[in-house]
Amino acid sequence: MQIAGYLNLVANGFDNFTHGLAVAGSFIISPKIGVLTTTAILLHEIPHEIGDFAILLRSGFNPWSAAKAQLSTATVGLIGAIFTLAVDCMKTIGNYTAWILPFTAGCFIHIALSNLLPDLLKEDNPKESMKQFFCLIIGIGTMGCVTLFADP
Repeated sequence: MQIAGYLNLVANGFDNFTHGLAVAGSFIISPKIGVLTTTAILLHEIPHEIGDFAILLRSGFNPWSAAKAQLSTATVGLIGAIFTLAVDCMKTIGNYTAWILPFTAGCFIHIALSNLLPDLLKEDNPKESMKQFFCLIIGIGTMGCVTLFADP
């Protein structure tokens, strides 16, 4: 088995942990924001998990082992959610849950800027660059619309 598969599992575990933080933290703020955050993460996770499954298969995992490994990294998201809820219950240490959503948003922005943006900038085909830019604008517009509807 190649090391890329194991590295992917570690990265996926961290990613799912921050998703758990974001989901639980958003439900603490309001159920409406919680549902919107959960929906956004699910829409992101479906193609992401399919891609991770393919990486594991190419790394030498058999389909059953890859599925079990993916399931084990998904449970790390539950640990993130439990952590958030536990911190929220401990009122004696202050309101740390107010920092959870900005922290997870910062993590996702870091990933986008450090991993995805350099790949986008390497594109030489202007048509492909325009498609990527158009999709980026659609994503920003979608989040703007969600913000209008999620305003508590």
